Amino acid sequence: MADCELLASCIFFNDKMANYPTTAQFLKNVYCKGDNFACARYVVFKALGRERVPMDLFPHNIDRARELVAPKS
Repeated sequence: MADCELLASCIFFNDKMANYPTTAQFLKNVYCKGDNFACARYVVFKALGRERVPMDLFPHNIDRARELVAPKS
């Protein structure tokens, strides 16, 4: 799979992970250079738009992402 379309401008990596380059690179390899739909932030972005991605949503919070994008009944 291709690199995530948001990789260069991802708020999570540019803001929250700036001081943790080794961890950031590991997470990028897992979520940004692999299956983008494994990334919670990407799932919300695709379903609801970039402005609706919570600032505190980490890539591994996929269950929370699914709750956010689930249809409300």
